[in-house]
Parts: sequence; C-alpha cells; structure tokens
Amino acid sequence: MDPKEFLKNYNDVLLPEEVQEILHIGRNAMYGYLADGTIRSIKIAGKYRIPKLYLLEFLYPGMKAEKILEGNNG
Repeated sequence: MDPKEFLKNYNDVLLPEEVQEILHIGRNAMYGYLADGTIRSIKIAGKYRIPKLYLLEFLYPGMKAEKILEGNNG
C-alpha cells in the first residue's frame, strides 16, 4: 500500500469521521484513540482535526510520516 496514493482523495487535515471511514472503526474507538493520544490530533475550536501526517504515523509505527512520504519505508 502506497501511503501517498490511498489518502490522495482526502484533504491534508482530516475529520474524525473521515479517519473512521479510512480505518473502518466505530465512533467510540475513534474518539478513544484521539482522547488517549494513540492517534495524534489538534483541536480547533474544541473539535478534533487529524493531519494526514499524524494518521500516517499511526499506521506506520516507529516511522516519521515525512520519511513515509519520501518512500523510505526501510
């Protein structure tokens, strides 16, 4: 799975509902991950927003998203 390709149809900053769709998880799981920091996020006006880079770091643990996007998966 090429990280640049599978998220290309999404904005650079995602809504929790979009991440739920991408990960095929429910609302409770999503907000649990956000609340405990498992998926990093920012809050704007009290609402969670998830930059794509944070989602990539969640999906590829131990790697910085910038390296993933460069294609350096090793």
